[in-house]
Amino acid sequence: MRELLRSGGEDPDREGLLETPDRFLRAWAEWTSGYAESPNEILKTFDDGANAYDEMVLVRDIPVYSLCEHHLAPFFGVAHVGYLPRGRIVGLSKLNRLVGAYARRLQVQERLTTQVADTLFDALNPYGVAVMIECRHMCMESRGVRQPGASTITSAMRGTLKTDAKSRSEFLNFVSRR
Repeated sequence: MRELLRSGGEDPDREGLLETPDRFLRAWAEWTSGYAESPNEILKTFDDGANAYDEMVLVRDIPVYSLCEHHLAPFFGVAHVGYLPRGRIVGLSKLNRLVGAYARRLQVQERLTTQVADTLFDALNPYGVAVMIECRHMCMESRGVRQPGASTITSAMRGTLKTDAKSRSEFLNFVSRR
């Protein structure tokens, strides 16, 4: 970290930077803490815990904070995660935790989206799963093309949310409501 500061033209021995290497390491450990989490263990499911509920379950606007694996620059935004239960449900906060566990790894948004969808689909065996993530990427906004405010949207659909236009439309309508 001291060498990185030097390469940017800074003096790592000046007062304001003396503790920066240690602070950075603590922050880095937090930003990448998702490697220590097992997404499959997060998803505690309940067999028929909703008395045969089989309609859309959606948690939207889940905060996403991650680091681009190409530039180590932040990207951030929201995730929307929905599923159609087939006898098994999951605690709603677990969807937030699942997104966070994958987001706190070096990532690309496309892989983050599919990891959340695949893990949920495998753990619950629902009729369908849909994940949509919308993020701003600092690697595009602060360097390179320098396009502030541009957002990237990715989606992953599984099961009936991929194959049935009506179910897919229901998810998209729920996500777009404000």
